[in-house]
Amino acid sequence: MSDVKHKGNLVTGTFFRLLPIQILLAAISPLNDMVSSLFASNSVGAAAMGAIGLYFPINLFITSLCFLMVCGSQILSGKFMGANQMDHTQSVFASDLVLALTISAIYIAIHVLAVMFGWLRIFTTDPEVLKYLNQYVIGKTIGILPLLMGQQFSAFLSLENKMKRTTTASIVSIVVNLVASYVFVVVLKMEAFGISLASSVGLWSFFLVAFSFFASGKSIFKLRLSGIRFADIGAIFVTGAAGALTYIYQAVRGLIVNGLITKYAGSTGLSAVATVNSFLGLFWAIPVGMMTVSRMLMAVSIGEEDRKTLTDIMRNMFKCSLPLMTAIVAVIVILAEPITNLYFHNPQEAVYALTVQGMRLMSMVMPVAVVEMHFMCYAQTSGKQLINQIYALIDGVGGVVGFSLILMPFMSVTGFYLANILNSAIVIVIALIYAVIANRRIPRNMDEVMVIPKDFGVSADERMEITITNMDEVVDVSQKVCEFCRARKIDERRTYLSGLFMEEMAGNVVDHGFHKDKKKNHSVGIRVVHKGDDVILRIKDDCVPFNPEERKDIIDPKDETRNMGIRMVYKLASKIEYQNILGLNVLTIRI
Repeated sequence: MSDVKHKGNLVTGTFFRLLPIQILLAAISPLNDMVSSLFASNSVGAAAMGAIGLYFPINLFITSLCFLMVCGSQILSGKFMGANQMDHTQSVFASDLVLALTISAIYIAIHVLAVMFGWLRIFTTDPEVLKYLNQYVIGKTIGILPLLMGQQFSAFLSLENKMKRTTTASIVSIVVNLVASYVFVVVLKMEAFGISLASSVGLWSFFLVAFSFFASGKSIFKLRLSGIRFADIGAIFVTGAAGALTYIYQAVRGLIVNGLITKYAGSTGLSAVATVNSFLGLFWAIPVGMMTVSRMLMAVSIGEEDRKTLTDIMRNMFKCSLPLMTAIVAVIVILAEPITNLYFHNPQEAVYALTVQGMRLMSMVMPVAVVEMHFMCYAQTSGKQLINQIYALIDGVGGVVGFSLILMPFMSVTGFYLANILNSAIVIVIALIYAVIANRRIPRNMDEVMVIPKDFGVSADERMEITITNMDEVVDVSQKVCEFCRARKIDERRTYLSGLFMEEMAGNVVDHGFHKDKKKNHSVGIRVVHKGDDVILRIKDDCVPFNPEERKDIIDPKDETRNMGIRMVYKLASKIEYQNILGLNVLTIRI
């Protein structure tokens, strides 16, 4: 049976509700880096800016393992939540924190040893740049623990839908970093050490605000090691490895590209590229945030074996994310010169022209990357390890380095800028070639473009999906559910109960949930699945959290009919499960 067409879209609504906070989270680190660059270029000097650029690949190594843990734990938790395995989700949370603490200790030790024994000489022979690099690394070391731990807490705050807490932590972090940068660099003249120390102090403030929620005992995920499954540590590594490899490859790419830029464009080219990366890093938070939200939604959909929602997530990327990112890039291209003037004030200098060009060309990578990142995101979430490793290798190092080696001898830094655009495009081409090979034909629909396995979930004939937005549609749902059950030759008793249960529970959401908050446009996603001998009803809504199980035993002496419908459903259904996932109420009823 074909899916029933509907007016509302829970995927799009949930996507845009979660997107702002994910962009803000992704923006914290690049915003701190941008603040550091502004203070370095304006208050310390070009040598300090060069030191920040040299540290960039090192920072990517740290980011890679941070991303591994966030990505792996979010995907696993999303799948377990989608499959109603909350105990296992708690184990993932505890395992993730243990892993983050261990990796933090290793990274801190490496940073300390690098400064003590002069290992940083391998990055530069310039004594002034080396001095600033040593200072910068010392300050960055202080922020490693809060960076890694804070990002893990923020990932689980998202799963608990605690966006206000995350927003508060993010704003506090940004303000603290800005104020500390002024005090340490401008007032106290602490040079590069002051720049990195201010960033670390900002990270500590984020960590403390996020941690306080879990320490309060009010969280779903508890700060305890009991019940931890050490196999989950391995699962986090395996699941998040491909995403982390992309960052590791990018770190390697950064080292190689720094050498190519130095060779073909000198320190002027290196400063221009460092400036472009510093500023655009803030805007890269937008496609990263889009990918993070899509990854969480994909993980839950895979846990629920929900093929329709899975394809809707990819459609949402083409319909909403890609146009939005294109519009933002258009603004950056137009304002490239005023942006460059924040860093360099003389248009006659070579570094000024190279920076303007970089702002324009490198920003054009982002719309292409939105598409590329979603293909990589689905491959990782669905466990397609081979194609995911190919994506990671090409995107992380192969594409940019390969095209740079070809173009830079003739085009200098311009060749590097163009290489980044071609890099993202080639990953999309490979994704489409993979789809053609897997389907043995040109893909005809989104299922085939994504190469969703044929045995995933249930076929279109075995499911029906509707979205309702008002009470008038509730009565029609009951009739459509009954028609679906009869078409599937389900016995009359379960057919009648299916229609009755859907009308009762969906009607309860529309009648009460739609009016409990200030949001005007709510919707309820209805899904009926006939799998094996089971009839599975799922009701998903974006209203305030409401667990019907808490009401089934409540009898109001003044109105004994109150909650009668909920009591009836709980009495007659064979199994009922409720969860609040990513701010959505999800009620699953088996008959």
